[in-house]
Amino acid sequence: MRVEVVYQNECIIFESETPTTISSILNKLDIPSSTVLAVFNDSIVPHSSTISEDIRIELIIVSSGG
Repeated sequence: MRVEVVYQNECIIFESETPTTISSILNKLDIPSSTVLAVFNDSIVPHSSTISEDIRIELIIVSSGG
């Protein structure tokens, strides 16, 4: 399975032979999960979502502070 991850205007390719979660992908790419939202088909999806087929997700950086 091939996952295209769009992050900071770059497309990162992640490949896996078994189903995996968005959280696991973020961990392997060294992207802190608390800093991004995952978007698929214009909808925010939970990081616990399991991916089992080729997909393209976009990561939106979350800002916080005052």
